[in-house]
Amino acid sequence: MAVVQANNLLEDHSQLESGPLCSVAASPQGTYVGIYDGHGGPEAARFVNDHLFKNIKKFTSENQGMSADVITKAFLATEEEFLSIVKKQWVQKPQIASVGACVLVGVICSGHLYIANAGDSRAVLGRRDIVTKEINAVQLSYEHNASLESVREELRSLHPHDPHIVVMKHKVWRVKGLIQVSRSIGDAYLKKAEFNKAPLLPKFRLSESFEQPILKAEPTILEQKLHPEDQFLIFASDGLWEHISNEKAVDIVHNSPRNGVAKKLIKTALCEAAKKREMRYSDLKKIDRGVRRHFHDDITVIFVDQNHMPPVRCSDVRWSVEIFLIKVDLSGKCHTINRLSQSAMVVVVKGNLLHAYIAAFPTKGDGYVQRDFNSQVKKVYEMIMIKLANGMSFAPYSISGYLSIVGYSC
Repeated sequence: MAVVQANNLLEDHSQLESGPLCSVAASPQGTYVGIYDGHGGPEAARFVNDHLFKNIKKFTSENQGMSADVITKAFLATEEEFLSIVKKQWVQKPQIASVGACVLVGVICSGHLYIANAGDSRAVLGRRDIVTKEINAVQLSYEHNASLESVREELRSLHPHDPHIVVMKHKVWRVKGLIQVSRSIGDAYLKKAEFNKAPLLPKFRLSESFEQPILKAEPTILEQKLHPEDQFLIFASDGLWEHISNEKAVDIVHNSPRNGVAKKLIKTALCEAAKKREMRYSDLKKIDRGVRRHFHDDITVIFVDQNHMPPVRCSDVRWSVEIFLIKVDLSGKCHTINRLSQSAMVVVVKGNLLHAYIAAFPTKGDGYVQRDFNSQVKKVYEMIMIKLANGMSFAPYSISGYLSIVGYSC
């Protein structure tokens, strides 16, 4: 993860969570990524950072599993909660009605990937071509920006009696001549007419009232299975994509060490921003925040390595004497076979199936504090037992940033 600030106040917030996706005992494990690109102020992005993931966990519990519907409900619930804050603060702090956030979310759960977007942040997948072995860029998110003809057509179809629903202003298409994005959380002044009047600043007020919300909070969601050729994911606010293409970003990641790659993406974008102004990167870095907003936006990048192994046959598994190996029967008894303090393999026999789970533990040299090994192995065992009890298969996971698991069923 990496962030660079251009505004006086950093309006971007971001989130990376790993572990249970709800509060029930047999909670699905997964990884959650959130990019919250604020505009008009940091309040909406900060609110989303504090509430959206909690709402996703809440609806996942109620639904007893992850789904696109769960994510949509969480977006809309977070929106309503923020609008209630706007209503409470309207008299004392009317400018909060003009604050909003573009929200991009990624959820990796049970071998599935969910990408939800409301706004113009972007998620890009690096996928290996099976034939050529090249890494291709695949855009996963649909952007809601009035610069796109498809978005303008959607707005015109939703507001057929408003000839000014999209207006070209200063050579940029804007919704009602005010804002580029058509979906967001917040921006209450374009959601409810009660917030589009004094004491709101005149520059945000429309000349006519409205009944139907002009902007939407409902995200566009993509759901797909993860495959062995899916190598990595890049989540970033639009500040990155203004300066580098999907293909350029994927090429940088593919040809760079994983450590520090998010920072390298941001530096590449800033070099491009400087080049457009015919200046050096070193000079751009010297410009004060606030003034720098004229050169580039706040940029947030989260890189997720999704490289994982496909299922293999039992005959393909090579037991290594250098691996800490535990054999677990369904009664819960563990039989230690060998030990090395940095990795583990847990083998579970269920019926005629053999499930082997390899767990790699980062060392101190990887920048992590080494945890107690036995408690880590216990965590592996508990997670496997929960999954098997629910008849679920494994995909790669990260538990609290310390532990990765790859499952083989053979």
